[in-house]
Amino acid sequence: MKSERKIFLPILITAILLLSISVSAQNYVQAVGLRGGIYSGINYKNFVGNSTAVEVILSKPWKALLLTGLIERHQPVGRSLNFFWFYGFGAHIGSYDARYTRHSTGKYMVIGADGIIGLEYEFSRVPIALGVDWKPYFNLIGSSGFFGDGGAFSLRYTFD
Repeated sequence: MKSERKIFLPILITAILLLSISVSAQNYVQAVGLRGGIYSGINYKNFVGNSTAVEVILSKPWKALLLTGLIERHQPVGRSLNFFWFYGFGAHIGSYDARYTRHSTGKYMVIGADGIIGLEYEFSRVPIALGVDWKPYFNLIGSSGFFGDGGAFSLRYTFD
């Protein structure tokens, strides 16, 4: 339990500090959408600063359910106002069915650390953003180890 506190306390403090920053100079403030890939699901992104966003992903790979929280930094690609690259970090918690993992029976919980890097394009005339990213992660509790199969495409509806 102490190791879990050591992991989540810094992430929680960072998220609270970032959420207290006022929103400005973004093409959109919030977006909700679908994520397609091995870790398909739904996602929500909220900009909390000029180039900082918090993203929450609920995904269902195989017989699992994962909740991921990420803090991302967005930078324009060249001089484009609609095309960005981003990177970030976060954490996940979830439950896996053992038939699809190295465990033999039952369900088990996983907790881990995530990274993300990707590209996003926001259309000017319609409230849609398209993204592609790679989200590797490291399970600290549960089926521990590094997993690099977290790539996906995202289609989001954007709003202020």
